[in-house]
Amino acid sequence: MRVVTIIPTYNEHQSLPLTLERLRAAVPHSDVLVVDDNSPDGTGELADAIAAQDTAVHVLHRRGKEGLGAAYIAGFRWALEQGYDVLVEMDADGSHQPEQLPAMLDAISSAHLVIGSRWVPGGSVVNWPFHRKLLSRAGSLYSRTMLGLGVRDITAGYRAFRRETLESIDLATVDSVGYGFQVDMTFRVAKNGLRIVEVPITFVEREYGDSKMSGGIVFEAIANVTRWGFAARFFALRGRLTVR
Repeated sequence: MRVVTIIPTYNEHQSLPLTLERLRAAVPHSDVLVVDDNSPDGTGELADAIAAQDTAVHVLHRRGKEGLGAAYIAGFRWALEQGYDVLVEMDADGSHQPEQLPAMLDAISSAHLVIGSRWVPGGSVVNWPFHRKLLSRAGSLYSRTMLGLGVRDITAGYRAFRRETLESIDLATVDSVGYGFQVDMTFRVAKNGLRIVEVPITFVEREYGDSKMSGGIVFEAIANVTRWGFAARFFALRGRLTVR
């Protein structure tokens, strides 16, 4: 299988080289696509310099900061056009450990979507305060309850998709720009009746740079999940969708 790991960046000048070095060592057969949102700190230029030395690394430059979801959609489109079989989502800040990607790629052989999960047995979070853990668990609980899904870590951002999984989704209709994007994609995969597998990971809080999480992103995710949940139940009552 041809594998590409998609890494969105915005002001990740310190973190990106370390993440790429670890990824290329842990999964040397995976190509890499850095999707940079015109980072003011020069992350895009740094990615270009790395790509010039490593033919497996590619860079997609976007005009500005348009959100995580939009960056991944752009990366998906590029990767599908290039003929990749497996498309991986990974954060640039090192919180998603590249050394755990082989286990996720093993699981993708019998699944349509593999999620690196913090909240299944064997999963964990390092260097998070209690309120961050509580917020993440509560967000996952609310989302899976509203949407009728059994995924334990529905907001997780460490993922591997088979190309046919993404081809089954109308990417033009995915309008979630923040972290609600992960919930949105999980829900769409589940509605298509495809198999989702969670693999335990250890999530490590970033060492460099600042988190992109904000109140606006959280509000967008809550509002969208609520809307999707009520819509799913409405259509289920009319026999158009079975909520699982």
